[in-house]
Amino acid sequence: MQSPVLDPLFAPLTTLRGVGEAVAGLISRAAGGGRVIDLLFHLPESYVDRRARGTIRAALPGAITTIEAEVVRIEPPGNPRQPTKVSVTDGTGFADLVFFKRFPAGKLEVGARVLASGRFDERRQMVHPDHIVPADRPQDLPWVEPVWPLTAGLFAWHIRKPMAAVLALIPDLPEWHDPALLKREAWPPFADALREVQAPLAPPNDLARRRLAYDELLADQVMMAVARHRTRARQGRALVGDGALRGRALARFGHAPTPSQFTALAEIDADLAAPHRMTRLLQGDVGSGKTLVAALAMLRAVEAGAQAALMAPTEILAQQHLRTLDRLCPVPVGLLTGSVTGKSRAAVLAALADGSLPIVVGTHALLSEGVAWRDLGLAVIDEQHRFGVDQRLMLGAKGDTTDVLVMTATPIPRTLLLTQYGEMQVSRLEGKPAGRKPIRTTLHSLATLPDVAGAVARALDGGARVYWVCPLVAESELIDLAAAEQRFATLRARFGDVVGLAHGRQDSGVREAALAAFAAGRTRLLVATTVIEVGVDVPEASVMVIEHAERFGLAPLHQLRGRVGRGAEASFCLLLHDDGLTETARRRLTLLRDTEDGFLIADEDFRIRGGGDFLGTRQSGRRGFRLANPETDDGLLQMAARDADLLLDRDPRLRTQRGEAVRVLLRLFERPQAMRTLHSG
Repeated sequence: MQSPVLDPLFAPLTTLRGVGEAVAGLISRAAGGGRVIDLLFHLPESYVDRRARGTIRAALPGAITTIEAEVVRIEPPGNPRQPTKVSVTDGTGFADLVFFKRFPAGKLEVGARVLASGRFDERRQMVHPDHIVPADRPQDLPWVEPVWPLTAGLFAWHIRKPMAAVLALIPDLPEWHDPALLKREAWPPFADALREVQAPLAPPNDLARRRLAYDELLADQVMMAVARHRTRARQGRALVGDGALRGRALARFGHAPTPSQFTALAEIDADLAAPHRMTRLLQGDVGSGKTLVAALAMLRAVEAGAQAALMAPTEILAQQHLRTLDRLCPVPVGLLTGSVTGKSRAAVLAALADGSLPIVVGTHALLSEGVAWRDLGLAVIDEQHRFGVDQRLMLGAKGDTTDVLVMTATPIPRTLLLTQYGEMQVSRLEGKPAGRKPIRTTLHSLATLPDVAGAVARALDGGARVYWVCPLVAESELIDLAAAEQRFATLRARFGDVVGLAHGRQDSGVREAALAAFAAGRTRLLVATTVIEVGVDVPEASVMVIEHAERFGLAPLHQLRGRVGRGAEASFCLLLHDDGLTETARRRLTLLRDTEDGFLIADEDFRIRGGGDFLGTRQSGRRGFRLANPETDDGLLQMAARDADLLLDRDPRLRTQRGEAVRVLLRLFERPQAMRTLHSG
């Protein structure tokens, strides 16, 4: 898979002179791998500039200072606990170089002139100078010194020496960028950029770093583009219906789809009607109407004579989808979850196998080996970030030509769309269906908790149903936050049996019973943690109280707020916060108060918190970046996406001169999926 010219870069670190097993292990821990290329791509986080020569008299305590001085006296320690002191002068004053251990005897002798670089303290002592070299060998001092991320037991000199050897190993590589782009951006060649970043003669400008970031982003986006081209070329079949079932479903729905829903349906229909297999992401904000779009897409597959499946991450969400589809669909809809057993399970399996059950809703149970369809034409995966990539592919593999539609209610920033979903086509639902009322969001200090409880009492007296969300399940000695169980006890004492409790540490049966009791109205005040963030649909709920809202990310807060505002009643979200809010926390909560636009909120959340674990669950196969930061290199990412698409449109097999160079880029940045696809055709 690797080009022979790159072999030295993928060799173990121990092939470098002077790097033994112990040092290689330390570097591997810091750099994320034990190969030469892992060290090469281990970028400095900052630089120390030692170029300005100083004097002893003018040296500022704590500042990096480089002096040229003469050794006038060496005072050995009186006992092992005392340091060796070396007195030096540069004509402006005297100072001491102090060594508690590792005294460099060969470099320091009375009368020797040296260059010393480090930090003086208030007593004009430089304890363990960073560097000491003979004054007549200034080239031995790293005048601009990279500061690499280290780990316990690893020092900069462990990296500096092998890094010089690694930089000499970089082979002569073809240029994979368009010459016009290089000229416009004034970027240096790849090897020069690495040398400028890893062993600079002057503090590097941003051009070298941006060049390296773009290299990695382009490799990633080419891999995504290859995947998209592969999907388009993958054999499928046309699913075209007559619209009869859809028409009956829309009549039952009672409202016309929004313009955004019409657009998404048109995009999905075009994919379903095409002779290739669909892989599309349906991205919609809370309450944007994804379920209706999914139902109409599944009915299109049924109209074409095929079957459809909808997979949800939890049983309660699967049951909720079942109720919705039962109301909408003029064809039978089955349920297959872990709790469907015995004769009921056998009946569903038989109906799927003989084709008499056109639509099924389920959980992971749909992936079981014993589940077989007569003709699965469309697989829909809801809240797809709760599933690993492998699970999504497994459901799609249940049919020879199955189209796949994945959905998420988490608005995804453009950056994450490109880095995590770039292999998919994307449909985006904006706005909300008719009848959805705005949610009034207000901020309240925790000091006003009694007033908030009074407002909740008035809402309950008026027949409302209320969520009360807490960030912890049990009191923590380290974090003084209200716990769900304690808040439940307090509210139960005040309001009685109308108060329920649901949190992640409960047995799943107990938790789902609590959610069901709230949905049925047997309880009307539900104290909960973020288990209600996704998939809980109670139209009668009109009040959301969130304690310590500053402890939540913007995206979870927006998801929680979306649990209300689903019915005909005016809805409210009360965000309770500490008095001592940081400026960042105040900015986040104010944004949430002022807008319900989930996409705007998602972009801001990404800027504030970074990509991190934005979607709540790390996914199988998710890629990390080493030279690029998609959060700060967003402009480069957009540029790389356009460049990759244009390249693959012109040269889908990467056989031109630039295409062959890009193949080297893919190998260098280890994008094996793209290489395997190109190799296999």
